[in-house]
This record gives sequence, structure tokens and C-alpha cells, in this order.
Amino acid sequence: MLVAALLLAAAFVINTTGALRLFYPRAAAVVDSLPPAPPYHAGQRVLVVSPHPDDETLCCAGSIQQARAAGAQVWVVWLTSGDGFELDAVLLSRAPRPSGQQLAGLGTRRIGEARRAMGVLKVPQDHLIFLGYPDGGLLHLFLENYAQPFQSRYTRATHVPYPQALTPGAPYTGQNVERDLGRVLDTVRPDVVLAPSVQDAHPDHRAASYFVTRLLATRGEVGRERFWIVHGGLEYPLPKGLHEHFPLLIAPRGRRLAWERVDLTPEQEDAKLRALREHRSQMDVMSRFLAAFVRENELLSPQTVPRAVPAEAGSH
Repeated sequence: MLVAALLLAAAFVINTTGALRLFYPRAAAVVDSLPPAPPYHAGQRVLVVSPHPDDETLCCAGSIQQARAAGAQVWVVWLTSGDGFELDAVLLSRAPRPSGQQLAGLGTRRIGEARRAMGVLKVPQDHLIFLGYPDGGLLHLFLENYAQPFQSRYTRATHVPYPQALTPGAPYTGQNVERDLGRVLDTVRPDVVLAPSVQDAHPDHRAASYFVTRLLATRGEVGRERFWIVHGGLEYPLPKGLHEHFPLLIAPRGRRLAWERVDLTPEQEDAKLRALREHRSQMDVMSRFLAAFVRENELLSPQTVPRAVPAEAGSH
């Protein structure tokens, strides 16, 4: 009994904010020293670009709340519906080999979860836009399948299968992604675009960054982007699990970026957690990873480290 009590007490101490700062003194100090991100203001139009349902909450739930509180309007566009997460589909369908139809069903479920999560953050339902392109296939669409249709290795679909998507039935091509994103930009006319960084480890996130930054460049609207990272390198973010009132640390893959800090109030942290819990299919599988983004701050960078866009993409 004594040993168990000591272990319980140790676990409690280790997970307090003060103790965690002792474990990560330099990393926490770096975040503390970051400049604050520019505040939002009334009349601004903010677009969050999310590769999958849940990314918008992980990166930007606090930013969304602050934008809306300042009187800005917020839109969210999802490039995929997250229909390539086979482990998730296995657990939900209880089938060892989920069919393409079951994976598409997962995509439909995740669309609903995203709507509910944004409902928690008070984003109007008519400001939520789903494109429905293939999870795990965006980089292929940017590169070798810019004009030729791509087949999802998960759902086996070659066209957008979701009736609630912006363009149902659109072939899976990079041209169509750019066309749909162009329509979104025409509708929203964003002053600020919160987008994944090319430093993110997930290929869908990098491709989403390529698509949106190239479109903004062709429109002469460079400089509106603020970049974020979710898949930031081995074991990121640390520590895992829910540690509210502890800082979100800089990702290993983003150490060369100039970061700005978005400080969240306790109420904004709580709302972020409630929104995240609406992504139930994901929380059931990897809650400790997802909850680790509910911190006292979010991180945005006005720059992305210059990298050559793959040569194949330059011939479009």
C-alpha cells in the first residue's frame, strides 16, 4: 500500500505544471520568450486550411476562438476527410480488413465530427467546406497525378465520393484540388490563412502547404499565411497526454522557423479540449497524442523555411 501511494504521489507531482517545467526548462523558456502573434481584429476574414478532420482543432482551436472574439469571420476547409486511417476503421468496423466502403464510411463520420467540433468553437456551419480528396494521396496529386486521376489505396475511389463535398464526383487530380481551393479563396477572400508548414512530417500536410502557398503566390497574396506544425518529429509533442497550462513546445522539425506565440486563456484551453473530444473516432485511438496539443499556447510562424518545390510540380 505504501509503495502504491508513493507511486501515485510521484505521478501527481511529475504531471504538475511546475514539475514539467523542471523537465523541459530550456524548451519552455524558449517558448516563453517568443513574441506574441499579431492579434485578430473586427472585419478580418480568416481561413484555416486543414488536411484532415482534427488538424484544424489541434493547430488552431485557440486561434479560431480569438479571431471570433475579436469580430473576425472564420472559415475552415478540409482537403481530405481522413478516410485512409485503416486502424481506426478496423476498430470501428471490427473487421480485420476494412473495405473501401467502410473506409469511406469513416470519412463520412469524420466530416460529422469536424462539424460538431467547429460547433463547439461557434464557427458557422456554412463556413465549413469539405473537398473530399484522398487521405494519404495529396502529395501524389501535387506531383504525378496533377492531371491524371489517382486511385486511393484505401477506399479504391478515383473521384470525390462525398455528396457534402464542394465538388462531388470530381476526379482525384491536383488540378481539381487547385480549382476547388481557388473557389474557396474566391469565396472567403481571406486576410489571414492558417496553413500547415512544409516542415510537417506528414506528406498530406506538406502537399496542402504546397497547394495553398502556390495558389496565393499566383494571386499576388503572399504574406497572408501563418504556418503551423502537427507532425513535428519523433515523439512530438512532448510530454504526451493532457497537460493544460503547460506550453506547447517548438517541434524538432520547426526549429529553424521564426515562431510566434498565441497565448490561450484557461477558458479557451477548455473549449479546445471540448472541441477535440468531438473527434471521437480519433480520440478513441490516439488520445494521448491529440490531447498533448491542448496547452497554454499555440504556435504560428509567418515564414516557412525555403525549400525547392519538387521539379515535377513546376511543369503544370
